[in-house]
Amino acid sequence: MPDTPKVLIYAPREEPPETIRRLRETGCDLVFGDPEWQLPRGRHEDAFAEAARDAVALLGTSIRHTPISRRIMEGSQRLRVVSKYTVGVDDVDVAAATDLGILVCHSPTEANCFGVAEMTVAMMLAMLKKLRERDTAIREGRWREPNATSRYLGRRSSDGHPGITLGIVGLGRIGARFADLMRPWNIRILACDPYVQPMDFLLHGVERVDYETLLRESDVVSFHVVLNEETRYMLSDPQIALMKPNAVVLNTARGKVIDEAAVARAIAEGRLEGVGIDAFEEEPLAMDSPLRALGDRVLMLPHAAATNDGGELRAGIEMGTDAVIEVLAGRVPDNVFNKEVIPRWRERFGGVSLAG
Repeated sequence: MPDTPKVLIYAPREEPPETIRRLRETGCDLVFGDPEWQLPRGRHEDAFAEAARDAVALLGTSIRHTPISRRIMEGSQRLRVVSKYTVGVDDVDVAAATDLGILVCHSPTEANCFGVAEMTVAMMLAMLKKLRERDTAIREGRWREPNATSRYLGRRSSDGHPGITLGIVGLGRIGARFADLMRPWNIRILACDPYVQPMDFLLHGVERVDYETLLRESDVVSFHVVLNEETRYMLSDPQIALMKPNAVVLNTARGKVIDEAAVARAIAEGRLEGVGIDAFEEEPLAMDSPLRALGDRVLMLPHAAATNDGGELRAGIEMGTDAVIEVLAGRVPDNVFNKEVIPRWRERFGGVSLAG
């Protein structure tokens, strides 16, 4: 067994000097992963597994093109934690980590979560208010195009206009923040989340419904779920068939939550009005994606909803680093994703410090 514990920063993201100093003060040997591991040119599992051998902690940002597999984690009997700068853990085999007694920590910071919620509002307004279409018309010398009529969102007492119904799938940090931001708009808000207590729906002013009801009754359906086997392609042809033909879909969660080909077909055939996407099935988006042929009915962002001035990953880097330092001291941090593994982890590592 190596004398000096190793921390592998598998997907570096311009860690500030303070972060590096804090980690080195624990007495650990810092090893940095190859930037090639993060690029969409094939997996680099062999190199990653070799670098992770004998590591006590894996730390970094998202690495979907070389995900953290069972094989990588099995390479070290000393591995205590996989700690991420981001919220999502779909690039980590969480089931394998739990089976191996390894903590998986994520970083649901305000900068990440609330930034995504704000961008979701912006995407929805851009699509319903036809901002891009109206701007394009003026630039091309046209004025007040009849096909660029926007939607009025809220209820109106003067003429009985009912307002739109917003459906939020997933009432976690981001979904709940989105609901809070939309409450003053005087619209009906539905939400579906089987893992949230009923009181939380009341606190955020939303109506609790099942998924099929939400799809049938919503004018806008926005996804804010983690990606797992339960949520993978949870919006495809059968679910789209339940929706209103003038409904708009928003996805700022993970790309494979929605079936992009099915959504594109539905828009082209008039069975959906449009879609706004910040996270795609494959990134960068392929040039031959059918989404590119749908014009303004598709709003596409480069998976950057959490990228904001003074925000982005800085807070996530701090939270992820804090988790590693706590774990190396033999303590359980407060941002563990797979909480069911904690009792087993305590038996293996609790109270045993590796910090210098």
